[in-house]
Amino acid sequence: MEESLYDKGMKVRKEVLGAEHVERATARITEFDADFQRFITETAWGSLWARPDLDRRTRSLVTIAILAALGREELALHLRASQNIGVDQREIAEVLMHVAVYAGVPAANSAFATAKKEFAQSEISARAKVGPQTTITGETNPPGKEE
Repeated sequence: MEESLYDKGMKVRKEVLGAEHVERATARITEFDADFQRFITETAWGSLWARPDLDRRTRSLVTIAILAALGREELALHLRASQNIGVDQREIAEVLMHVAVYAGVPAANSAFATAKKEFAQSEISARAKVGPQTTITGETNPPGKEE
């Protein structure tokens, strides 16, 4: 039996965004937005993100560029999610530099600010869990030390 678009979408969505995030999001679904959530899961995650010709890292970078160019709040979510699939901070910085030229400096400036905030939060969490982390500047910070 073939996997439904919804089931495939939930699987991909959890792999990219993290199971905890998806479970929190699905717990908040109401009658008002249930059809919309199903649409997102089937269309974005079950169909588009599951296509074979771009890997998830590339799709993540493309998504980050688009959300940054459009100035969408969902950028923060996809910045966090990109860490689940092996995208590093230097790659994101390069994407945002590209955004500056093609979508404008204000869009990139806002995206860099969002990225710095998200990276700072994830570095604090990571240091608490695993010890020193190397930042985008190449510096190593001991656990608990703020930049």
